[in-house]
Amino acid sequence: MVSMQNEKVKLWKKLKIRKWREREQMYLLEGPHLVQEAALSARHLLTAVLIDEAFHLPAGWPLGDVEVYQVTHKIFTELSQTETPQGIIGVCKMVQPAITIHRGRYLLIDGVQDPGNLGTLIRTADAFGLDAVFLGGGCADGYNGKTLRSAQGSHFHLPVLHRNLFDVVAEMKKNHITVFGSSLQAKNMRKTEGGKKDFALIVGNEGNGAQHELLAETDEEIKIPMAGHAESMNVAVAAGILLYWLNEEELATQE
Repeated sequence: MVSMQNEKVKLWKKLKIRKWREREQMYLLEGPHLVQEAALSARHLLTAVLIDEAFHLPAGWPLGDVEVYQVTHKIFTELSQTETPQGIIGVCKMVQPAITIHRGRYLLIDGVQDPGNLGTLIRTADAFGLDAVFLGGGCADGYNGKTLRSAQGSHFHLPVLHRNLFDVVAEMKKNHITVFGSSLQAKNMRKTEGGKKDFALIVGNEGNGAQHELLAETDEEIKIPMAGHAESMNVAVAAGILLYWLNEEELATQE
């Protein structure tokens, strides 16, 4: 067993902090489901697996040459980021693919601060078969433990990239990708044409929405018509409705 003074353990513990994740380009992934997803994915590189001394690694896991470390329950608890640890943590390297914005469907997230919402947005983008998710300034970390758990492995299915959204929008418009912005001040989406083959959707901060300056760069601002008395809805729920509307024709071909 490795001790708390082991240099690798010291590094792994630092990865619970965003600045160290960004510096080392590594992150911790917790739970059997997510670790197994990482082991099967070529998108991120699983470099080590840490198991609690009481955890029994299932036979036949596709870990290949990945190093497996057994640690004491005390060390595991210090490395864990959940209230009820599941006995296994993966150490992954971030792989930032080069994205060429030419055609495709994208979700742009501006200033969403809740990691749970952010993870759900990434998972929603994955469910609709989008090509990438771009995280703008003010967003929670895409590799925060809660973000990863909420995304349920979707990080391994599509690129999730921190970028300047103004630059991303400019590149998309240059390539004739229609950019929609979700805004409470916009006209209802039912008055516009859905089913865009190539598009980008911008959703924004839980309380204030997307930046006005960013929305000003879009081709069209849209909002969801609501019959009730709520002033707004959860950003991840809203994104799901808007992405369904934008994907109507694509989804119809899969029925």
